Amino acid sequence: MNGRVIDVAIAGGGLAGGLVALALHRARPELRLTLVESGETLGGNHRWSWFASDLSAEGAALLEPFRTNRWSGYTVNFPGYIRRLGTTYRSLSSVDFDATLRRELPEEAVRTDRAVAALDARGIDLKGGERIEARAVIDCRGISAAPQLTGGWQVFMGRHLRTDRPHGLANPVIMDADVTQHSAYRFVYTLPLGAEELFVEDTYYADSPTLDRSALSGRIDHYCGYAGWSGRPLGFETGVLPVVTGGNFAAFQAARRTEGVANAGTRGGFFHPLTSYSLPFAVETALAIARDADLPGVQLAAMLEARARNHWAKTRFYRRLGRMLFGAAKPDERWRVFARFYSLREPLIERFYAGRSTRIDRTRILCGKPPVPISSAIGALASKGNPLGRSAA
Repeated sequence: MNGRVIDVAIAGGGLAGGLVALALHRARPELRLTLVESGETLGGNHRWSWFASDLSAEGAALLEPFRTNRWSGYTVNFPGYIRRLGTTYRSLSSVDFDATLRRELPEEAVRTDRAVAALDARGIDLKGGERIEARAVIDCRGISAAPQLTGGWQVFMGRHLRTDRPHGLANPVIMDADVTQHSAYRFVYTLPLGAEELFVEDTYYADSPTLDRSALSGRIDHYCGYAGWSGRPLGFETGVLPVVTGGNFAAFQAARRTEGVANAGTRGGFFHPLTSYSLPFAVETALAIARDADLPGVQLAAMLEARARNHWAKTRFYRRLGRMLFGAAKPDERWRVFARFYSLREPLIERFYAGRSTRIDRTRILCGKPPVPISSAIGALASKGNPLGRSAA
């Protein structure tokens, strides 16, 4: 591609980069795009889930081409308490993400198995010497560490399973915390993908990013055995995500800034600080980029930085809750915070996950009998927290 200038070059073909490319192509099909991904497939090995209420009508339309699983409600389970909620829930696998983007985007736009050596405001250099010249460059490659921010970690392992017989689960169980906690807030997340197909994920809100694959796999075995599920594994997924409770966001942006290059996705700071959900924010960021598709690279970079600062300011409440979760609750007692939260009204829960909690919502979340000692909560709010200096990818 040496010598040819394209309109927009996107580094990183994960969720954020793929959605940016799709939004741009659907809004402006005449634009020349390149989506560069170091792996063999777009999206890596992941599963993304979201509530229908997380997205605007325009956001839902952007995701319409993807083959997704969908359910008309979900269940949460805590010691002594089970609740069924009616919010529509959806899930997308990276296999379907890759297949849909390859179908929807021009064939020449997708460049997988291409590692980025360097990038600047005028293009991307690939390992091997190829140069992609572009009017605007967007970096969606994620982050490997965030020492400028503080918090804890969401550590998880998921198993995709073909069961020997129908499993009988009709709707997702997005939090089953009636399990041994293992010095963290632990819950098991289960999606029924078919009559004889399950996705079972063991998740921890932990102080350390350590992921013990052997231990988590054994605990999934135990959970499935207790539920009466047996069968053949079809795939696995692991992850370590940041749960951000504070820090210096200006320093975070400065450490990832390349003059004239726009940052999106987790690299830009677009995620829910407490739940680590990123899909709703990736969708809205992609749509915002598509609306300003003609901006020069420098102006696009400035627009996304300002948008990220606004997102950081709007999500301050969730970071404060995170500080109380990690700093005020004993690890084996953290489940009580979520159990109390899930006793609240369903519309409030929907707005919480979408990052749109109202002032009344915030008051209702904080009022009443606290699930943690008041003195510990005050101390946690005053603390700086632990730097997220290890992998946040």
